[in-house]
Amino acid sequence: MPQPWKPSPAIKLSFATHGAAAISLLVVPGAWPWALGAVTVNQLLISGAGLLPRSAVLGANLNRLPAAAASRREVALTIDDGPDPEVTPRVLDILDTTGVKASFFCIGNRARQYPRVCREIVERGHRVENHGDSHSWIFASFGSARMRADIAAAQATLSDITGQAPQFFRPTAGLRNPLLDPVLASLDLRLASWTRRPYDTRTGDVRRVLDRLTAGLGAGDILLLHDGNGALTPAGEPVILAALPHLVNAFAEAGLSPVTLTAAEQ
Repeated sequence: MPQPWKPSPAIKLSFATHGAAAISLLVVPGAWPWALGAVTVNQLLISGAGLLPRSAVLGANLNRLPAAAASRREVALTIDDGPDPEVTPRVLDILDTTGVKASFFCIGNRARQYPRVCREIVERGHRVENHGDSHSWIFASFGSARMRADIAAAQATLSDITGQAPQFFRPTAGLRNPLLDPVLASLDLRLASWTRRPYDTRTGDVRRVLDRLTAGLGAGDILLLHDGNGALTPAGEPVILAALPHLVNAFAEAGLSPVTLTAAEQ
């Protein structure tokens, strides 16, 4: 059963700020400039936190694996924006040959287009997680009802196709607003971000992608790549396919074990 929503300390402070501003206006009407200023500053800070994908200000955010997983020398490879009918199966082939397990954050409407690929992810021992239904670039501006409908639609689709309910959600580009945390609580989902992001949707430079993922790579890291919407190398190859074999080698050389987000919490 979904757990009751527990506001973060920052959200509690935000509620208190709004309440204090309202009371001050009732008691001292002339204090409205101070009240308005306090509320404005609060809103700017809360909105700014939503633009920081790894921030936990608005609520719990898995941006690093738990201490127990780190002590086991585990890392998590997470792959966004699929399933892609051409790229995802080739990613799965690379992972199969190396024994690496990954968490695929899939888009609901793409899963309905390519259900076989989505099922194949799970059949090969990986996890499918929730990346929203529409993958809208204005997701962070959604109200509660629209946000919940979008996430719930993807949750239903991915659960039906794979027979496995996603446990984690990641918004488009990691951007969100204060309404997301209570929505996720109502759907029994947890927010997950990353520690390492190579911006592989913007650059096809394999060396740059690998450097961003492996410089200082250590136990507990959560890495982000894309099998959908990814950039191409100068040779026209999806950058994830060119980078992934080298990344797997880097895991082995560092003595790290790639696991799914779910496995890391066991």
